[in-house]
Amino acid sequence: MTVLVTGATGNIGRKTVDHLLQRGATDVRALTNNPTKAELPDHVEVADGYLRRLDTLPAAFDSVTRMYLAPTPDTVDDVLRLARDAGIEHIVDLSGEHESWWGTVTRAVERSGIPWTHLWPGDFMENSMLWADQIRRTGAVHEPYPDAASSPIAMDDIAAVAAAALLDPDPGTSHLLTGPETLTRTEQVAHLATALDSDLRFVTTSREDTLTHLRPVMGENAEFYVDNVLPFLDAEPAAANTTVETVTGTPATTFADWARAHADAFR
Repeated sequence: MTVLVTGATGNIGRKTVDHLLQRGATDVRALTNNPTKAELPDHVEVADGYLRRLDTLPAAFDSVTRMYLAPTPDTVDDVLRLARDAGIEHIVDLSGEHESWWGTVTRAVERSGIPWTHLWPGDFMENSMLWADQIRRTGAVHEPYPDAASSPIAMDDIAAVAAAALLDPDPGTSHLLTGPETLTRTEQVAHLATALDSDLRFVTTSREDTLTHLRPVMGENAEFYVDNVLPFLDAEPAAANTTVETVTGTPATTFADWARAHADAFR
């Protein structure tokens, strides 16, 4: 059984390769747009290609049984057509609930007729890296909603679920993925302060002040983030679940543990 990981040098795809190997997979193929820089294990087959370079996919899909599908909404229908033609039997997709931002991918996978497993993660712990610049410059996080809450999940845990799903003989499940606890923005900052052994503060700021602190990192995307993502977190705090542990057999990473492991990125 050949398992193909698309986006194999991306944040989640690369970790999925590692988790497949840890679970004993022996025939792993990694699709990457930059094979010379992939730094993949020697016994992983590297396929030169990209989900937006459709001409590269037939060769990459040859003899593949199962595939991790990174989200590319603009080409997903064509990608899935090629996957169906190649005889791929199970898609594990990184997507979102049907009416969400990534629901386009979910709906396309279901239309394809290929058996599927959906991975629907919420807020990533790694999103807090957006604070690193202002933490280093000001010793504070500046946002308008101190009590906005989410149940952030580590990307490594998403990859662990992806690997388990790729090796599961029974497709057909939608996994809503969260971390192990619901945290407010101020609670996340407090965990980072502990990890950094600092007096890092959360400062409640106006929209314009928040944009001022985020634009150096996010550029033109800062306005969408402040006007859409942060109000959503404030209005609809996500409840934590135990899906990661149920699927993988290992408890999900806590934000406190993640913060300690990544503290240097904020120094």
